[in-house]
Amino acid sequence: MTLTNPYVAAARGWIGTPYVHQASRRGAGTDCLGLLRGVWREVRGREPELVPPYTADWSEPQRQESLWQAAERHLVPKPLSDAAPGDVLLFRMRAGAVAKHLGIMAEVGASPSFIHAYSGHAVLESPLSAPWARRIVARFAFPKEGL
Repeated sequence: MTLTNPYVAAARGWIGTPYVHQASRRGAGTDCLGLLRGVWREVRGREPELVPPYTADWSEPQRQESLWQAAERHLVPKPLSDAAPGDVLLFRMRAGAVAKHLGIMAEVGASPSFIHAYSGHAVLESPLSAPWARRIVARFAFPKEGL
């Protein structure tokens, strides 16, 4: 019997939730950060910090890696090559841009996939194809305490 990672199971429950900037409510609307926040709440409880309002180009004008810094405050950094279900993936969508897209690794191996809220779509599970994999700049695990 294979046990499903609790973060993957929670994230799959969000599939189909419409993309809504700054939202974090399963079934109603979410963005990629909202998905991560919602999964955190479902599996771990209260969020570790309040998220201030942000624009679609957040931290780009300042060239600050705000999302990366927040991930380092609350998640456990992992080597890029150490893939496991439930990992949080941080993507840089364009060369030279700040990293500002998140996903949760769902499957590893021959057919890797990740769950994310994608602008213009909804929460979906996507193949971790070569174009997506090239955009990963950091990989994190959720902290072990509290589970």
